[in-house]
Amino acid sequence: MSASGAALPRRSLGGGGTGVVPQLLLALVCGGYATGAVLGWGGAELALTMGDFGLSGAAGLAAASCLWYGRTRSTRFRPAWLLFAASSAMAGFGNFVWGWYEVVLGRQVPSPCPADFCFLLFAPPAIIGLLVLARRPVTRAGWVCLGLDSWLIGGSLLTLSWSLALAHTAHFSGETVAHAALSLAYPLLDIVLVSMVLALHFKRSSANRSAINTAIAALALTVLCDALFTSPLLRANYRSGQILDAGWFAGYMLMAYAPWVAREEGEEAPVRRGRTAVQHAGRPIAGSLAALTPYLAAAVCTLGILYNVLDGHHVDRVVLFTGCTVVLALVIRQGIMLLDNISLTQELAQKENHFRSLVQGSSDVIMIAAPTGILRYVSPAATGVYGRDAEELIGSELASLIHPEDLGRVVHEVRRFLAAPPAEEPTTRIECRFRSGTGDWLNVESTVNRHHGGLIFNSRDVTERVRLQAQLQHTAEHDPLTDLPNRALFTKRVQQALAGRRVTDAGTAVLFIDLDGFKAVNDSVGHQAGDELLVQAARRLQDSVRAGDSTARFGGDEFAALIIGDGTRDAAAREYRILEIADRLRLTLSQPYLVEGGTEVRVAASIGVAFAEPGITHGDLMRNADLAMYRAKQAGKGRVELYAPQMQADVVRRAELATRLRTALHEGEFALLHQPVVELATGRITAVCAQARWRSAQGILFTPDEFLRVAEMERGDESVRTAELGRWTLERAAEQAAQRRRAGYTVPVHVRMPAARLLDKSLPPKSVEALILRHGLPSGSLVLELSGGDPRIPLDELERRLVSLRRFGVRVALDGFGSGYAAMAALRRLPIDVLKLDRELVDGVTDSARLHKITAGLLRIACDLGMQSVADGVDEPEQARVLRAMGCTHGQGAAFAGALDEHRMRHALDRSPYVLPSGPLTLPGDPADGGNEVLVGGALPVRSGAAGGAGALAHAPLRSNNETPVPPT
Repeated sequence: MSASGAALPRRSLGGGGTGVVPQLLLALVCGGYATGAVLGWGGAELALTMGDFGLSGAAGLAAASCLWYGRTRSTRFRPAWLLFAASSAMAGFGNFVWGWYEVVLGRQVPSPCPADFCFLLFAPPAIIGLLVLARRPVTRAGWVCLGLDSWLIGGSLLTLSWSLALAHTAHFSGETVAHAALSLAYPLLDIVLVSMVLALHFKRSSANRSAINTAIAALALTVLCDALFTSPLLRANYRSGQILDAGWFAGYMLMAYAPWVAREEGEEAPVRRGRTAVQHAGRPIAGSLAALTPYLAAAVCTLGILYNVLDGHHVDRVVLFTGCTVVLALVIRQGIMLLDNISLTQELAQKENHFRSLVQGSSDVIMIAAPTGILRYVSPAATGVYGRDAEELIGSELASLIHPEDLGRVVHEVRRFLAAPPAEEPTTRIECRFRSGTGDWLNVESTVNRHHGGLIFNSRDVTERVRLQAQLQHTAEHDPLTDLPNRALFTKRVQQALAGRRVTDAGTAVLFIDLDGFKAVNDSVGHQAGDELLVQAARRLQDSVRAGDSTARFGGDEFAALIIGDGTRDAAAREYRILEIADRLRLTLSQPYLVEGGTEVRVAASIGVAFAEPGITHGDLMRNADLAMYRAKQAGKGRVELYAPQMQADVVRRAELATRLRTALHEGEFALLHQPVVELATGRITAVCAQARWRSAQGILFTPDEFLRVAEMERGDESVRTAELGRWTLERAAEQAAQRRRAGYTVPVHVRMPAARLLDKSLPPKSVEALILRHGLPSGSLVLELSGGDPRIPLDELERRLVSLRRFGVRVALDGFGSGYAAMAALRRLPIDVLKLDRELVDGVTDSARLHKITAGLLRIACDLGMQSVADGVDEPEQARVLRAMGCTHGQGAAFAGALDEHRMRHALDRSPYVLPSGPLTLPGDPADGGNEVLVGGALPVRSGAAGGAGALAHAPLRSNNETPVPPT
């Protein structure tokens, strides 16, 4: 900070010229003309030509240049250049007339002649043009001072010129009045022009300064040559083509070059602003000369008069009158300046008091630092903001008050700011920590401006704002319940770990964690207890990882952990270490939790692990861990699964199957078949069970079990497809049941439906009842087989829904009885009409004594409760006989028939009942009845008869559910 002022750059303030080549060309032309004039041009004829027509051409060029610039450029100085064009045209025309007499006519130029009037008209347009270029005064006193300054300069020059030469010219005897007036007009107009040049030199506009300076220099050079020409000594010996003409020629050429010195005003504006922002070292001198010019002119006038008096010369009345007016103008000007200074002093005092009040009353601290970094001024607000007196801070070094960690950044920013162009960056903003009077560090924001090589700091305390921003940032990146990082921050840390991973970081892994059974805690104990459980789980998770690792909560009961590798190069050792950490986390998170009221609850943890392989992205890494976690849940929950590429392949396969399911639903590729439900005591078909089948492009029907399993395992849209298929099955089954009743077949239809779908809030209310009414089904025509083993289903709501359906004539069957679902609770709470034995029990009833006893017990429960029982998957005649002996009332399976289309189903209903002998189950027409045997579904012998008889069921083999192949994927 002590060297901050040294970085302030110095910029050149030279005019924005058009280049060195035009200037060099101008110098060569003027130098060539001067050389020719000195050498006499090699002859009198050429000297006259160059002295007259050469000057006329140069003046004409100046007129054309100024006229062209004034006509083609839209600037506020356009009138000045047009006036300069008129002035140069007058000079060119005068020289042309002069040359006409001397060169063309070959005689002496008369006096007066038309050329004299042209030369006299040279000055007025130039004077007016200078007034246009001047910076206009903003007050009436300024206009008066401008006029007085012009007269002071002009009167002084007139006094001096009259004393030296003009008085002698005015008293020539024998000359006409016109000749005498003409002799005086030249010097008087030159004096006026010189006065304007000097008066306006320090009052010109700051715009296009290079062009204006060049124009003033051209007029000054022309006036100087006019003054030399006016002197009797030079005029008596003047001949065209002499060295004096070189001065006029240079003046005209400068005027021709002047408009093109700088670019247009619009292009120069940024450069001019940048230049005026930096104080030039010569500007104070120029300002002093501008202020002293009138007084110097008055001094010249006074010295001229004193010289004449002391030398004994008679003081001319013109000199005396002019001198008196000059003195009077000086006195008046001095009085105006005195009054103006008094007014400015009062205004300055008022503004100073105003700004002092603003600075001292401001809540911001204003500090002025010298280029060395020493504080020169500190406003009184420092006491309230920093807790330190302003007098204590004045004289101290700014660097000693800034936090050491922020000092380097502050110094760098200050040096960069001082090196930048002021027009492009007038201010900058710096935020750092500042030492307070109590020794604490305050967050201070400062707006920095330049000030005489130093800096002005306008500072304010933003500590509360910084704390609030940090709090908001923390809130945006952390979970509000557990204060763990959320998904966004965790993703950022995983990305950083992968981007900055070195060779020693091998073994970095991401763990996705899901708490199994958390929803049951919310439902049983309450959401407040669930929140306490999540907080405790987050604390256990955070305590179980190392300091360099990261943990996060994604929402709900999902957590994650980022384990940074320890550099182990052995892949097996890395895998063992990560799996050991994951298993320790699983055990830790599976320990009992004490929640509100001292209640002890338990949850399990399913954890998926994915390693950061070379070249993997953070998105792929987190996706792999997610897949591994869901594989752990599918494999039984409460376990750790390591990601394998096959998991992604399974996801792709399931996605393809789900797409095929979606296409089949939208394009009507599903068909509805029915499987008979047979009464084991009589062999009659007492009901039919609706089953959906997918029709392939080759016309083959396949079971949708694989598709349904895929849909149930996936999250999101696939479960919607399963629900859509269930709705289609129910509507189609009701429609076909109504058609059968109209054809005389009154058997009820069984439709399998998950229990959760009955409670789905997205379904229209009373949708099942509306379906029954629409198709006109009587009571008992529809049997809903409840499937699904989700213990989270609220039995109270399900009971109310089933009671409502039973009142409407819908019967209820409990599907999968004897499997993992809580059957006892369902039997105790739900209004069940039919128990449907699970296929796994039926498969082993003839082979396993244990399953035989379990099945017999379940059937006794159904009999005691007065319920019908249906055995699903009766594929062998022996199973039908054993189940009938155990008390099972109905059977369904390949031992009777597979799933049939509507035509075959009606044929089966026409041929019912089946014959149930004591031996192997047969149909009418078995060998004992003299018929031929064929296998239906590969299990049950049936009779083949004449067309239209029972043999119509055997026209084509019928596949069972188990035998139906799944199309290749």
